[in-house]
Amino acid sequence: MLKTRDLHEVPVLFELMSHPEVFPYVRHKAYSVDEFYFMTKKMMEDEENGKLISRTILDEYQQPIGTINLFDIEDNFGFLATWIGKPYFGKGYNKPAKENFFDELFFSNQIEGIFMKVRRTNTRSLKAALKLPYVALANTTYPEVYQKVNKTEDIYDLFVITKEHYLSYKQFASVESASTGEEVS
Repeated sequence: MLKTRDLHEVPVLFELMSHPEVFPYVRHKAYSVDEFYFMTKKMMEDEENGKLISRTILDEYQQPIGTINLFDIEDNFGFLATWIGKPYFGKGYNKPAKENFFDELFFSNQIEGIFMKVRRTNTRSLKAALKLPYVALANTTYPEVYQKVNKTEDIYDLFVITKEHYLSYKQFASVESASTGEEVS
């Protein structure tokens, strides 16, 4: 479902990213396929230097449908940015892509927390964030980060996924899935 970024997928991803229901919410916008090639190459170099972690989201046919990234990594915390192409909205790709990415971040990369800044007018992303059982509103628990993302005006809500919350969720989710329905409480 996820793979490391690759220049071969740039044309498909650029077309998906350019859709008017996707483009306004993409963190790093490219206005041409050439610009997207350049940005993707730079992101791949930045990942090699430990500045970010970026993956391509694939569908069940191994076709690229979007990207998921952790930017601005500092003190084992970073900012999540995800987008999925319009034809794949509402088809169940978002949550498994995030969980695969979070598994990689928390278990292979020593990340301790993931921030999500979500524009209050982006109802699709707000709904997606609130569906995640391990996410917490962080406007008051991380006031310095909240102030930083709302420097000029108060337009973002800040969410956080800590390694501790995510591990608790994974532990209880695996207990639930192992349940046979025969337990007595």
